[in-house]
Amino acid sequence: MSDKLAKLVDELSTLSVLEAADLVKMLEEKWGVSAAAPVAVAAAAGGAAAAAEPVEEKTEFDVVIKDAGAKKIDVIKVVRQLTSLGLGEAKTLAETAGSKVLTGVGKEAAMDAKKKLEEAGANVVVE
Repeated sequence: MSDKLAKLVDELSTLSVLEAADLVKMLEEKWGVSAAAPVAVAAAAGGAAAAAEPVEEKTEFDVVIKDAGAKKIDVIKVVRQLTSLGLGEAKTLAETAGSKVLTGVGKEAAMDAKKKLEEAGANVVVE
């Protein structure tokens, strides 16, 4: 980080929440933009305002193998069906606890993958 940016960060850190909100408004007007996300961050720093914010529903999930179980070959076959991995990569993934089989998939795809892996004998969680 440059010295100029470091000094700016130090100066901005001294602002109160109200001063930061005023700064956001001034920058929005000057640059003709909307800073909705930074306003939400400033509101979160305020405390009570953050409690009123609705919680967004999770839309992306990871399917994680906790344990391949006794039927590793069946689990490896399912891993290969769900992914484009080769035999060696699928075997390594199935045998490594905490491995993510799928990442950032929808809820239905995650639940379907979990069901298939559990039917093959694996212990699986959806995060």
